[in-house]
Order: sequence, then structure tokens, then C-alpha cells
Amino acid sequence: MYKLDLRLHNIPGDVWKDIALIDELKGRWTAGARLHPQVVTRLKRSVLITSTGASTRIEGALMSDEDIEKLMRGISIEKFKDRDMQEVKGYFELLQNVFDSWPSLTFNESAIKHFHKEMLKYVEKDKQHRGNYKTMENKVHMVNEKGQSIGVLFDTTPAYLTPIAMQELIKWTVERLKDKTYHPVLTIGNFIVEFLQIHPFQDGNGRLSRILANFLLLKEGYLYMPYVSHEKLIEDNKPDYYLALRNSQKTFHSKKESIIPWLKFLIKVILLQAQMAVNLLSTETMEKILSPLQLEVWNFMRKTEETTPLAISQNTHVSRPTVNQVLNKLLRLNKIERIGLGRGTRYRLK
Repeated sequence: MYKLDLRLHNIPGDVWKDIALIDELKGRWTAGARLHPQVVTRLKRSVLITSTGASTRIEGALMSDEDIEKLMRGISIEKFKDRDMQEVKGYFELLQNVFDSWPSLTFNESAIKHFHKEMLKYVEKDKQHRGNYKTMENKVHMVNEKGQSIGVLFDTTPAYLTPIAMQELIKWTVERLKDKTYHPVLTIGNFIVEFLQIHPFQDGNGRLSRILANFLLLKEGYLYMPYVSHEKLIEDNKPDYYLALRNSQKTFHSKKESIIPWLKFLIKVILLQAQMAVNLLSTETMEKILSPLQLEVWNFMRKTEETTPLAISQNTHVSRPTVNQVLNKLLRLNKIERIGLGRGTRYRLK
């Protein structure tokens, strides 16, 4: 049995509880996310900026989201090192490609190497090793806000063992996502922590791990990834991120390997991301989600404590069949609740 399988035995109940909440919110997003194209474009652009800034700052870059937006609009910024701007541009373009093209992309070793090459394609110092596994040993460092190392988190897989370690990890991940042995969030979490333990590339592993998290979660149906920044939530909880990695990875290669600290952190991030995504389906965005007739029903219900389909139809002049369709949609969006059964059925806002 793979050591990776052993880590996923005896998952505690609080982790399963959070996973259940994630999947409930995933269902609500899938049922309700019919955002207006202009809203989709604006949200994706915003998340690309935010995610790029957060992911590169975690690794020591200093550019703000405002700086990144200016850079991607072609505005010259003199105060930053070329390397920072090169890393930002590569990350932004790769994440954009993942958000736009994930259905046609396949998760395999070639894709991971290609992602790495694309992420670093503008970084001159990484020209020799981008897209190739490391040939020298590397370590995982914690960095502060100034980009300075404040300590080594853990040692990584030796360079000569890296190719086989990556092949085994990718094979395991592909098989477990296909056969559904474990919940996909558990499989993805295990992949990410092991990827970071191997640290297969000379540079860019942390950034690439977050690209891969977005990609794999999208492939598994967590379709809100482009609308709420995964990377920003990690940046906002960076001390906990480092602590969770360290507490799990210090057990690796022992008799009792445990990724529970890491899983708890990652799942909390994904849960918060799901909650924020569903909150996008709020009153302000309802105008973009609903058709004019549907909006008539919604606006009428906002003015009443509770009502019936007949009362809605009479007050909005929307036909009863359409009212019923709108009520079903609002139920799926979790915006209203049904009271009673049969002819006495009433509805009210949650």
C-alpha cells in the first residue's frame, strides 16, 4: 500500500464535517451561478490580480495588487526589480490560462512541467531550469514581508530521487481521483503537501502548488475557483499556512506520518472560499442572475414577510407557471424557504 494511502486513514470527524459543508456550498454555487457575462469578466480579472499578488508575496515579492494591475495594463513601473515583475507576469498569464482552459487540460507530469515553464517564462534567472526538475538540493524557507528567510521549514527530497518520487505521486493522484477511493479534497490535499515535500523544481514550487490546487479543484467540479482568490486566503493566514506545513511534514518518513494539520488548514481555506463564492450570489448580484420577470418575483418577496405563489402572481402580473419556476430557482439558490405543503404552501426569504 502506498504511504500516501496510509495518511488518509482515520480522518477526524471535524474534517469530514467541513468537507460536507464545502460540498453543500459547491452544490449551491453550481445551481445558482448564472452570473452576467460582464460580472464574470470583472470577477475573474479581479481574482487574477489578487491571486497573482498574494501568491508571489507569499514567496517574498513586494508588489501590491494595484502595482500588478498597472503592470498588466502595460503601465511602466520603475520601483520594482525586474525579477518581481517577471514572476508576476508569468503567474498571471498561467493562472488565466488555467481558469480559461482547464476542461481541455490533462493532469499529468508533462502538464506540471509545462506549467512550471510557463510560470517562469519571463524570469531570466530561471531560464536554465524552468520546466525541468531540480539538479541541486533545495530547502523550504519561511519568508517575512521583506522577502527575507526567517528559517528552514524542512528538508526536501534529494535531487536524484525527485523524478521517481514525482512519477509515483502523480500516478497515485490520478488513480485516486479516478477511482474515488477518497474524497477529492483529501486526495488533492495529499498531493499538494507531498509535492511541497518533494519540492521538485529549483524555484517556484510554492507558487506552482497554488496553481495546481486551483487546477485540480476545478477539474473536480469546484467551479467557483476563478471567482474567489484561493491564494489571497492563504496569504491572509500565512503563519498558519507555514505552521500547518511544518507540523505535517516533520512527521514524514516516520512510523506515524500525519497530514491532519495540513488538511485542516487547507480545508478551512477551501470552505471559506466556498462561503465567499456563495455570498457573491447576494442581493446585489441577483440583478445579474435573474431575468426581468424573475427579478419581479424576487423584489416582491423582499417586501413581504411570507407569501404564496398566487399572491406573487397577482401582485407581479407574472404567470403562475413562471412564478413556480422562479420559486424553485430561489430555493436552489438558498435565498428562500418553503413553509407548509399543498395549497397552504407559503414562501419567505431566508
